Amino acid sequence: MLEVKVPLRRRLIAEFCGSGLLVTVVVGSGIAAEALSADDVGLQLLENSTATVFGLAVLILIFGPVSGGHFNPVVSAADWLLGRRAGTGLSGAEVAAYSTVQVVGAVLGAVLANVMFDLPAMQISATDRASVSHGIGEVVATAGLVLLIIALARSGRAGLSAAAVGAYIGAAYWFTSSTSFANPAVTIGRIFSDTFAGIAPSSAPLFIAAQLIGAAAGLGLVLLLYPDAPQAADRVVVPHPATTTTSTSKET
Repeated sequence: MLEVKVPLRRRLIAEFCGSGLLVTVVVGSGIAAEALSADDVGLQLLENSTATVFGLAVLILIFGPVSGGHFNPVVSAADWLLGRRAGTGLSGAEVAAYSTVQVVGAVLGAVLANVMFDLPAMQISATDRASVSHGIGEVVATAGLVLLIIALARSGRAGLSAAAVGAYIGAAYWFTSSTSFANPAVTIGRIFSDTFAGIAPSSAPLFIAAQLIGAAAGLGLVLLLYPDAPQAADRVVVPHPATTTTSTSKET
């Protein structure tokens, strides 16, 4: 019996579906919250964040064993940067493929949410979120997310990632000024929802730049705290390195 990586095609399908459904959860719950609690923004945020916590945890449980459950280009890039010298984690080409399907899935996830709530399928958000404070919030949110995910993988606790990542994102909705997008694919997807959960196209570049800075900061902290973390890249977000087969061929 020979162990090989899960075929890339299957991993990309998992990342596409997971990223798309994550944005559907975020946008759909935002639309519902805005309709149900029109005069209470705090309650809207509570409803939106609660749905996101549980939705993200479930999606990691469903798709994580296939692709790792990244659903996030900065997580995939961190996985590659962490493991490239140790020969673990994603390759550069796989990161590009993961990121592409994550973004496409996120956009279609927003469209799906719009259609489910009888809104125009294609919208462009007018919600301006561009400010220094929002940018700092995204740096903090993304750095914490990367640190959490890799710390769990390195310490053999990646099985807790569904609950832990969901809990972190739920908390970061409230303790960051940006409500913790922490994900370039989700940021792009949310452009296509002119609702409570949307973000204007003019605000997205600031968010994405802050997310990249935050990911670099989180990865730097990981390497300072856990110098042996590169060996754990195959377990980000959850273990997904191999499947057993009797053939020596490898599907890509």
